[in-house]
Amino acid sequence: MNGLERQSARVVYGRLRNQEARKRHKERKRNLKEQLLLANSIQENNVSKRSSQQTVIKTSQNRVERESIILKRKKAMHKKRNLKGGVHSDLDCKLKSSLQLAVVKSTIQNKERENSRHENKKQRSKKRRRNGEEESLQNGLEKTKKINVNSETEEKPIKNDLLQKSKKSQGNTEVKAKSVTNGKKKMIRKNKKKSEGQGPIKHTNNLNKNNKVKKIVGDVTSIPQEPSANKTKVKKSTKIRQQDDLPVTDFREFEAVNDTEVQISDGEVETLSGEDIGAWCVTDSRHVGREAFQWMIAPHTVEEFFSIFWEKKPLFIQRGADTKYYKGIFSTKDLDTILKTDRVLFTKNLDITSYADGKRETHNLVGQAHPTVVWDYYNNGCSVRMLNPQTFHPPVWKLLYNLQEYFNCFCGANVYLTPPDTQGFAPHWDDIEAFILQLEGKKQWKVYEPRSEDEVLPVNSSKNLSQEELGSPVLEVTLQPGDLLYFPRGYIHQGHAVEGEHSLHITVSTYQCNTWGHYLEKLLPQALSTAMAEDVEFRKGLPKDYLDVMGIVNMDVESPVREAFISKVGEMVMRLLSYAPLDATADHRGASFMHDALPPPMTLDEKKCSARMGGERWSLKKQCVENRVELGPDTYIRLIRGNCIRVVAEEETVNLYHCLENTREYHEEEPHYLEISTEHAPAVEALVQAYPRYIAVENLPLTDDIEKINLASGLWERGLLVTATPLEDVDN
Repeated sequence: MNGLERQSARVVYGRLRNQEARKRHKERKRNLKEQLLLANSIQENNVSKRSSQQTVIKTSQNRVERESIILKRKKAMHKKRNLKGGVHSDLDCKLKSSLQLAVVKSTIQNKERENSRHENKKQRSKKRRRNGEEESLQNGLEKTKKINVNSETEEKPIKNDLLQKSKKSQGNTEVKAKSVTNGKKKMIRKNKKKSEGQGPIKHTNNLNKNNKVKKIVGDVTSIPQEPSANKTKVKKSTKIRQQDDLPVTDFREFEAVNDTEVQISDGEVETLSGEDIGAWCVTDSRHVGREAFQWMIAPHTVEEFFSIFWEKKPLFIQRGADTKYYKGIFSTKDLDTILKTDRVLFTKNLDITSYADGKRETHNLVGQAHPTVVWDYYNNGCSVRMLNPQTFHPPVWKLLYNLQEYFNCFCGANVYLTPPDTQGFAPHWDDIEAFILQLEGKKQWKVYEPRSEDEVLPVNSSKNLSQEELGSPVLEVTLQPGDLLYFPRGYIHQGHAVEGEHSLHITVSTYQCNTWGHYLEKLLPQALSTAMAEDVEFRKGLPKDYLDVMGIVNMDVESPVREAFISKVGEMVMRLLSYAPLDATADHRGASFMHDALPPPMTLDEKKCSARMGGERWSLKKQCVENRVELGPDTYIRLIRGNCIRVVAEEETVNLYHCLENTREYHEEEPHYLEISTEHAPAVEALVQAYPRYIAVENLPLTDDIEKINLASGLWERGLLVTATPLEDVDN
């Protein structure tokens, strides 16, 4: 990151957080000063009592620590988290914190009085006494940090005996507790430690092993990832840059605007593979997506396909006798069932089309497509096109989701049913990469090369073309069940069902509006806006005589002034690149992808380890809520999918866009996102980078233990995380 980017990050984050941070800093500084004065005073007046106090703290250390943790968790259980904003009442927080500290103070004092009587009998040497004093101070410091970090942002700390030992309490880093919930009052979840001897429960594919389609399509996690038994580290990178309109991608660490900024020090986050901890969910969704695509184009390898065919030329795969290769994805019977059981609408979900005598027509009615109407059109030679079969048919949904994880962009599909010896569509080209999977019957295809350079990899689909506008086909084949035909954008194509046999195929599409041009379309306006604001060169006036040498009438005129102007334009374009928000633009497109994306199909194991089926539930037998669960510091968590979230820094907030709550209908709802604090962003990034490995909640890169549990619980409750194993009922 260059100097200009760092400067931009400082300015933006300063505007966002300066006022609130200054207030926290003043309060922290005032509290620290009072603690130091109190500690110095007590130390001078109570030198003779140190010997007994050190032993009191030392002997009660474990019990006090346990009670402190319990009190912290009780506080966290009552903390109201709101993932889209909203904070607690300051008064409520102060009262709760004051009560907790008062209880801790009273407990410590009682234990000191109880144990001091026994410790007076023991005599220690001066050397051991000095060593014990040092150890006592250190232990006292640790206890003070644990108590202070919960209440430091909300009230002045209570001056108890334990806080008197805190000479080094200025080392505590304050992190403001910011809620991360969905607006409902929920309890913080804690996972009990894994019981001894509990073995892992592995994924099983409940579908027929002999059904190759279902093995790939029907189970997202049916393809295991290679295990990795070694621990790895997720490193946090440095510094971010905030743009005016577009989001930025890096939230690892940043330079503070001033001394009031919260700083996260360099460090590493320990991660473990699912196999190491006996996790129920160990597969990598991106690996599953690659395997699904490899299965679809077999026997060609993925590497061979992208080097030879992708965006270059058509590919025809003929499977011969293996006519059931794609069986299970979709069938004519499935279409009939959907028409009978689901609300399928003309135009939105289904088209009735015909192509005869060079004329393409659409025969859609208004409203629901009832089976009797659709089949009547079919009997009269019309083709049936289902526009979004993934909305109604789970196997198509699962196949497209897996491919979506691999391609990192939306993958769609249409199903085409064509009567014998008919054609439903005119010759045309599409704006997508098309994979035609023949499911039933036979269909003859003719594929033509782009007619000019302007039609190579086009941005938009073509109009209906006439036969006279076509040249000679570069590929003419007949697809049978199990065969595949791929052609890039811009390749003209037309299909005709053979005589005496209907045809059913599904066209899988991807890479629509996913080009360099679409990326630069977002990048360059923001780069220019930033350059105009930060670089005086872009604000200098144009040469007064540039209109005399530029323009269409001067295109063929050579002059030093014209050459100098063209050279200056090239120089400014190169200079503009230094202001290009590359990561911000990628995040902007990533957020759009989260809106486009299909939601992930969940396996039974994933449901049990997430909020879908884990946690509280209603007991019919007991007529009450049971299975109360909590996430704890030792709970191992990971994202539910590799490409399910995108962290985006907007103008004034940090948003976590996700696709978990999308429906299977394209853009049926608005984008789903959660608001998180900037302090939480490094922890979310650690989860993203760690996938598919697990991170213990206590190892999240946050400074406050309560905040770690708050963040993990909030994400778990929204379905974004899975735990290594199902959470256990804390009441049992």
